[in-house]
Amino acid sequence: MRRLPIYFLIDISESMIGEPIQHVEEGMANIIKALKSDPYAIETVWVSVLVFAGQARTIVPLQEIADFYPPRFPIGGGTSLSKGLGHLMYELRSNVIKTTHEQKGDWKPIIFLLTDGVPTDDTRSAIQEWKQNWQKSTNLVVISFGQETDLSLLTELTEHVLMFNNSSTEQYTAFFKWVTDSIKTSSVSVDNSTSGFELAKLDDQVISKIDLSKKDSPQEYIDPNFVVLAAKCQNTKRPYLMKYRKVLNDSPFSDLGLQTVAYKLNGAFQVDNSYYELSDQSVNAFKINSEELIGAPTCPSCGNQYGLAICSCGKIHCIGEEEYSTCPWCNTKAQYGTGGGGFDINRTQG
Repeated sequence: MRRLPIYFLIDISESMIGEPIQHVEEGMANIIKALKSDPYAIETVWVSVLVFAGQARTIVPLQEIADFYPPRFPIGGGTSLSKGLGHLMYELRSNVIKTTHEQKGDWKPIIFLLTDGVPTDDTRSAIQEWKQNWQKSTNLVVISFGQETDLSLLTELTEHVLMFNNSSTEQYTAFFKWVTDSIKTSSVSVDNSTSGFELAKLDDQVISKIDLSKKDSPQEYIDPNFVVLAAKCQNTKRPYLMKYRKVLNDSPFSDLGLQTVAYKLNGAFQVDNSYYELSDQSVNAFKINSEELIGAPTCPSCGNQYGLAICSCGKIHCIGEEEYSTCPWCNTKAQYGTGGGGFDINRTQG
């Protein structure tokens, strides 16, 4: 039986932390559960899950549906689309069986690329390699999670660029059902020796096709839609992330139609040490002024009241009611106080 390889290439950058990554975990579990009960899919579909942030990694190697167990998704710093594409091309070269005179190879692989942000690296060489070697020999479907993605760049990869309106739990459920239905229809198609690639019917209220004639602004190397701050708990030494989402406020000159940009706290989330492994440590630190941030969380690890204290080393950690605190990054012991006015804080790429 010829295989139909399905690859999921999923953005796990810091901006995905919280509900988005939880919905992806649940959605992946529902996809696999549904495919295991489908007679066409169980015979032909093989699935692999790849993730990318500042680095890329395979978290589920290509395998039969019957052997597949839904993974837990990590979080990393940055959105290196070039490393995600590079790792995808490596996996395709390593695992997809080509047709020869002696054997029939795999059906054309189907790839679902899910991303919610702006790439934080130079993607030109990776996209060029993709166009030359893989664009025609695969079926790539790119799904933008929300309005903030760099669509002009994604449309260089494939004609199948879709927008997912991820505003509710019900829409996430409908979206992953659409992915499941698309895999099922494709597995039936290959069984009938037809095209092998058929997307399920779109519900425009949930997911819609991008108008390729419209181009967005050029990419930046930092995600401008979110501010994410990386911190450590003083007591447990565990890392955590504070996520802020961009908001527009009326400026004092609003009668001129002007607005100011600020970032409102979305939440604080614990992560494990795989966060550092999946983050690009070579990039320079970016800054955000404290006056641009709205809200500050408690520590999600130990519950300390202040989750956004800054050591003289420039790193962020939590503090409680103790007179002296110890920075978990550099072990400096110091007495902390509150300062007036704005100051710069290191931010991640998002």
